[in-house]
Amino acid sequence: MITTARVRLAQELHDGIAQDLVALGYAVDAILATEDDEIKRHSLRSLRLDIVSLIDKVRIEIFDLRKENGFAEPINSQPAFKVELSKTFNEIIENAIQHSQASNLTITIADDGIGGAKYSELHHGLQGCGERISSLQGDFAVKSDFTGTTIEIKVPLESQ
Repeated sequence: MITTARVRLAQELHDGIAQDLVALGYAVDAILATEDDEIKRHSLRSLRLDIVSLIDKVRIEIFDLRKENGFAEPINSQPAFKVELSKTFNEIIENAIQHSQASNLTITIADDGIGGAKYSELHHGLQGCGERISSLQGDFAVKSDFTGTTIEIKVPLESQ
């Protein structure tokens, strides 16, 4: 699948502005639930309807941007590859935290390379990853052999 600049923009709108507007709407709902003054409630309801309208407009833009347009600008550079994966993982993790009602999150990343990933005094990448996960009261495990490397991360969600 070729990712175009239009699709990237649609992704950014979804992960950024659209999510922010939804959160703003929830915040207005929370305020509305505690407000007794009818004039303020009317203003808050009006604001909430405006937010819903903006969300709808952004969604329409997202769908329009994702329509086929015949122009393909592939993402094939290594930095763009990493950025797109990072944004994808962030969205998946955010959805799990916000919506899953789960008590733990387990992430497994596996490759089919030559293996060899291990903790080393000369390289601190895996060590740093393990320390970060440990600071979240999680577990970080690395299995690496000639069939590839598998990294499993398990973190509790209750404290997040």
